[in-house]
Amino acid sequence: MKLTSLSQSGGYNLPPCHIISLCGFNILFDCPLDLSSLTIFSPISAQTFTRPSSNLHPEMLDKTSLIAAEPYYKTVQTLHLWNVSLIDVVLISNPMGMLGLPFLTRTEGFSAKIYATEVTAKLGQLLMEDLVAMHMEYKQFYGPKETSFFQFLKWEELEALPPALKEVILGKDGTELGGWLPLYSSADVKDCLQKVQTLKYAEEACYNGTLIIKALSSGLEIGSCNWSLQSPKRNISYISSSVFSSGTAMDFDFHALIQSDVLIYSDFASWNGVPCVHSENSSSIVPLDPSAKSDNACMSELLDFDESSEETEKLNFICSCSMDSVNAGGSVLIPIGRIGIILQLLELFALHIESSDIKVPIFIISSVAEELLSYTTILPEWLCKDRQEKLYSGKPVFAHEELIKEKKIHVFPAVHSHELLMMWQEPCIVFSPHWSLRLGSVVHLLQRWRGDPNSLLVLEEGVNTDLALLPFKPIAMKVLECSFVSGLMSEKVPQLLKMLQPKLILLPDYTKAFFNPLNDSLPCLFYTENETLSLPSSKNLLELNIATDLASRLTLSKLKSEELTISRLQGKLILDQGKHYLVAESQKKMTPLVHWGKVDLQSLLLALEKIGVKGSMEKVNIEDGCVLHVFEPNKALIQVEETKTVIGSDDEGLASLISDAVHSLLNGV
Repeated sequence: MKLTSLSQSGGYNLPPCHIISLCGFNILFDCPLDLSSLTIFSPISAQTFTRPSSNLHPEMLDKTSLIAAEPYYKTVQTLHLWNVSLIDVVLISNPMGMLGLPFLTRTEGFSAKIYATEVTAKLGQLLMEDLVAMHMEYKQFYGPKETSFFQFLKWEELEALPPALKEVILGKDGTELGGWLPLYSSADVKDCLQKVQTLKYAEEACYNGTLIIKALSSGLEIGSCNWSLQSPKRNISYISSSVFSSGTAMDFDFHALIQSDVLIYSDFASWNGVPCVHSENSSSIVPLDPSAKSDNACMSELLDFDESSEETEKLNFICSCSMDSVNAGGSVLIPIGRIGIILQLLELFALHIESSDIKVPIFIISSVAEELLSYTTILPEWLCKDRQEKLYSGKPVFAHEELIKEKKIHVFPAVHSHELLMMWQEPCIVFSPHWSLRLGSVVHLLQRWRGDPNSLLVLEEGVNTDLALLPFKPIAMKVLECSFVSGLMSEKVPQLLKMLQPKLILLPDYTKAFFNPLNDSLPCLFYTENETLSLPSSKNLLELNIATDLASRLTLSKLKSEELTISRLQGKLILDQGKHYLVAESQKKMTPLVHWGKVDLQSLLLALEKIGVKGSMEKVNIEDGCVLHVFEPNKALIQVEETKTVIGSDDEGLASLISDAVHSLLNGV
């Protein structure tokens, strides 16, 4: 087995991308887009930006430094170095890991099987369609003539850009230029989705009769998953960004990941360095040790750990700050892309507004908002227990169902919709993509409210705030930057891994300082981005299922000088559902016995004497061998070497007797 890390985690919006080679198949985990890189482009607004003048100092960065062109999109650079025809399977862990997939599926030679959960496939479709719709605004602005981003990729143009923009385009090592591509079309999205096979949680899919693939809830978002791969050689578990409990999604299903042969842990979206505790007797820093607790204590502590309560506190704080802005006469703009966060915020806003004297409208502006919100009402089996219980008791699963009916929430496809213009009032609360602040209605609304000190912009952590807000400066409105749970806290990871008890754990190299001291209790190997890690061969014995009628033909024989019993059997070997089967086939003439072992010369002389064959032994210049001369009942020559025994005689009957004597000293089947 081999693992190649193509990109490391960049948070919820940019999941990591890996390829593993297993049983002769190449398996790709996720195919994301780095949408945070859109911040280098100038947004479409009433103000047009020009190219920076030649006398602009390269260290200076202002709104004129941004690239005024139709955006290109940054993909996983090293993925394009792979021959896509060699990729056999693609596994998508969450909708954000699907956004770069149309670039792959439209490539000539791509024929891989793509697997995703039903919800991930649908939400991924809506996100891609919304991205295409928002991008069309750029195309309409620039007109039918192609505006080439490539003119900015010339070396002299790159040299004129400020370092902050240059690093986004080229990457820290200056090698990421080839990862920029023009956005795919709606037709590409449709074609991509036709290649996706959807799965339910814990549903088994068999690829090529060899790999058993299962998606298991990761708890992070509705439909997001971890992966279990069973093969004849190894059982692999792949953990993406996961949380034990969520306010919307089904809980983390870790039971099916216990005791894997190999566990690939990529869930470090919220990695915060090396968590440590101080020793009372020393000023040195001591890494946390999960071995200090029993397995039951670790499991109990992990299962009692509730990330959703911490998340609820953050969401209530956002609502409180928003209501303060509304009370002051300002509006609130929320360009957050995580569906679970949006659904919970809508519920909390309704409660805050109901308890307030001010009644403020909530607008949701997106080309896919109506379909997205409708879809979330038919997902009971993908939701957490609290949401499922609401359904069983006859209550709406999410509050937005009733709020839309009561016209407390209004949904529109675009900011210029006639119905929205007729209903518009301020102050208001608006949910609208995109969190990069470069696409969609958020650009126009931010231009409208940026000078209002009473208004509030709620941003999700993961984008360079200074660069994102650059084209809207000077900005007087308040900005609230929030970080949401996107994975287990790093100090909980050793406890989880100890509880799962894998034989081997693969971890990103930047966690080495934390996990190396724990290597006795957690057997770890570390992988590096853009390098291939080869795992030692598995010593596990393969299981063979033998058909009943074939098993009845077994004739067992005990091997000489060995505690083993062996039998010879003839049948047809089949690989199905990741298991080997031996079934009977039409009877054929059994081939001669196969013998192996080393011939002991003294034993051979005794065996020959018992059957009336007399001879003498002679040492000759043969490496690790000698010659036996037979003189009764006829002449023969036996040449014994380390790897073979040669019998020479004009008497066929005598040669046959000698052959039987040699076989009697060897193991045979």
